[in-house]
Amino acid sequence: MNGDLMDELYEAVKKKAIGYITTENVEEYSLVDGELNIVKRKVTQKEVPPDIAAVKFLIDECNADAYAEMSDEELESEKRRLLNLLKEAENATCKNKTQN
Repeated sequence: MNGDLMDELYEAVKKKAIGYITTENVEEYSLVDGELNIVKRKVTQKEVPPDIAAVKFLIDECNADAYAEMSDEELESEKRRLLNLLKEAENATCKNKTQN
């Protein structure tokens, strides 16, 4: 596969693994004097929570070789780092819910 495509796919899976917020725009039009005019616009934010399957995929597939070469201490450190990332994502998710 093309390297750029692999990078894009990796970034997409990474985004899904940590979760994200997306904005959805819905516009309603009406025909007035032969022209379409916006009569209603609704903008909503949708939270997509972290996906554990995507996390597992990243660990199992993308980093399998790197993890195989790590010592037990390095693996433990990486485990803590990943758990902290998930905790930060969860905290950000909870914070966003309380603000809305």
